[in-house]
Amino acid sequence: MRIVFFGTSQFAADILSFMFDQHLDVVAVVTRMDRPAGRRLRLTMPPVKKRCLQEGLDVPIYQPQKASTPEFVETLKALAPDLLLVVAYGEIIKQSLLDLPRQAAINIHPSLLPLYRGPSPIQQALMDGVDETGVTLIRMGLKMDAGDIVSQARIAVSPNTTFPELEKQLCDLSCKMVLQLVHNYAYGVVTYTPQEHSRATFVQKITRETARISWNCSATQIHNLVRALTPKPGAWTQVNIGGKIKTLKILETRVVEPVNTNLTAAGTTLHFSAEQGWIVSCQEGALSLLSVQLEGKLPLSAKEWARGLRCPPLLA
Repeated sequence: MRIVFFGTSQFAADILSFMFDQHLDVVAVVTRMDRPAGRRLRLTMPPVKKRCLQEGLDVPIYQPQKASTPEFVETLKALAPDLLLVVAYGEIIKQSLLDLPRQAAINIHPSLLPLYRGPSPIQQALMDGVDETGVTLIRMGLKMDAGDIVSQARIAVSPNTTFPELEKQLCDLSCKMVLQLVHNYAYGVVTYTPQEHSRATFVQKITRETARISWNCSATQIHNLVRALTPKPGAWTQVNIGGKIKTLKILETRVVEPVNTNLTAAGTTLHFSAEQGWIVSCQEGALSLLSVQLEGKLPLSAKEWARGLRCPPLLA
């Protein structure tokens, strides 16, 4: 099966590496253009391209400004692909490309579609505190994440699972599903199941405001936000240290049993010491802040941070 792979993210790069390890016939890789990144705006390769070069993968790499131009469609047509496999590519794939492969254009989506259609399904599932998620492979159409289901698999999610952990689990699951997908197409045993569109839910791109902590939420809600957005962009709050307002990322938390917080305002420090760490009251319950990162500084455990401060910072 001749496969053209479309992908950009680290998640996509890991799946691509697996495909090469399994000697699948990837005849071309399409990824987004190099872009300025970081404070110095250095031109940076997307993770998929970087992985191809690091591992010396012998495959043509294309970085079109727009993938669906007639000229680029003709370039891919000459490769005579059987499958297009799309993983977090970052651009809408138009019909001219969807019609290109002999078999189908398939998208790997890390959710149990029709739930969590959109760009941030893993983060949103964690923010919602789900106890189950999964991966869905769909035959692509023009409507976002709405194509017929080719296969779907589920995994359990624990209350303390973080984004990097869940992303790794879903990547491993996706790899197994890709192997089965290629086998099924090779032997003509593919079935398509329409999604239940009435059950569809949609997620938005993560923004800085999405990541801002409101202490007027429950401890569980804030814990879910933190584990969904660690390490990047990182759930954040503001702190007053010596009269200066600074941004503080909260990287790891645990919900704890509060003691006498009925008369305590949300966002009040209950404990702050090198022995006990940092415990903060929330609208409901209390949260132990295990790992934090002050702007311009490296991440520290809350106990280490408390050891260097005479008094707890005020949460703004």
